[in-house]
Amino acid sequence: MNNSFYKKSILVIITNITTGILGFMFSIILSKKIGPEGMGLYSLVSPISNLLFSILSGGLLLATSKVVAEYYAKKELGNLHKSIKTTVIFNLICSLIVISIAFLFSYSISFYLIKDIRTLTAFRFILISIIFMTMSNTYKGYFYGTTNVFVPAFIDVVEKVLRVLLLIIVFKYLPSISIESLITITFLLFFIGEVNSFILLVIYYHLDKRAHPKTTERIEDALQLLYNVFSISVPLMITELIGSSLYTVSSLMLPRRLIASGRTYNEALSLIGRFGSMSAQIVFFPMLIIFSVTTLLIPDLSSSIVKQDVYTARKRISQMIKIAIILGITVFLICFTLGDELGYLIFKRNDLGAYIRFLSFCAPVIYTSQATRSILNGMGKQKYILKSTFIISVIQTVFLYVLVGIPNINIYGYGITILVTTFIGFILNIREIDKVIHFKL
Repeated sequence: MNNSFYKKSILVIITNITTGILGFMFSIILSKKIGPEGMGLYSLVSPISNLLFSILSGGLLLATSKVVAEYYAKKELGNLHKSIKTTVIFNLICSLIVISIAFLFSYSISFYLIKDIRTLTAFRFILISIIFMTMSNTYKGYFYGTTNVFVPAFIDVVEKVLRVLLLIIVFKYLPSISIESLITITFLLFFIGEVNSFILLVIYYHLDKRAHPKTTERIEDALQLLYNVFSISVPLMITELIGSSLYTVSSLMLPRRLIASGRTYNEALSLIGRFGSMSAQIVFFPMLIIFSVTTLLIPDLSSSIVKQDVYTARKRISQMIKIAIILGITVFLICFTLGDELGYLIFKRNDLGAYIRFLSFCAPVIYTSQATRSILNGMGKQKYILKSTFIISVIQTVFLYVLVGIPNINIYGYGITILVTTFIGFILNIREIDKVIHFKL
């Protein structure tokens, strides 16, 4: 059983790293074509789509996997599959309603909220993609709940490979088109990737369903099955929604505060692209290792806490924090020393070195803070995470508004905000962990 768990965990880790590398490649190819201004424009669309996705699907994957795992353990496959069917139908109806309203107001959102009408068509493509993303999360929850992690892992890799290949083909045969068209095509590729993933998930789900024998348990009411899923997902959704809402506010505020600092709109987009979409990706790309390690260690930590095995829990916490500290310091040393070289090697630009070196100071704090947040998730501290997410997000919004608008600081105010708020979050997280389990590094 343990061997099976570790094999599946390692598979998820390898997949996370593979999809992360493919996603990074996508960003590199895209940035070389559309430049810093295009990357800045690209970054304005994502926060609003993430906000809508949080409303429709926040916590859904985890909740579905938990409910599926319980029915699967009890061999109640009738209730299991009815839960999936009911949840998918409910999500489809909700998605169609919410996305239709957003689509209806998409021009106003692009013009008044994003304040760049060039994002309109791209925004509409991402809206349609969210419908498929929401339903896909339910099917992914099924496979994680039945511990068949290979299927979603394989489909994630296929989606990312398809997206990179299509991007290369598009840029080869459309060498000279406007930034607006390039951004639109990019989000069209997201849409194609999400539809492809959804179709594959549905096919694999029905193949897996046929492989299981029918059961004769009493089938629960559809409303009860929905309640089982959403009683878990709603608290998680609220946490994600708070974080996404304030992140969206911060992202949309950033170009306006840069303009207030004396930059033109195009200069502001270019700064955001170089600092947030290029330099930050280089410094924070190794965060994949933290996410992957927590995939393996968090279930073990949760199990140790349930069994009241304090020694093992303390050991796992120390391991995770040590890994995060070592990785963060390593990234700091590499990025601070080789900032100019990394900027040119990856993005073929000579104007990223200063930003990479500045952001490198954030690496040790951010990597360790993310590890402590994962530990709290493993300890079942979701209520605390909700509260701290709100506090940190409010502080972040205030700092961003004040610092970025100062002419001599401008875009560096973004980095200072990340460093300060992450450090506060890290201190709060460590204190909360220490209340339950006293540990030493």
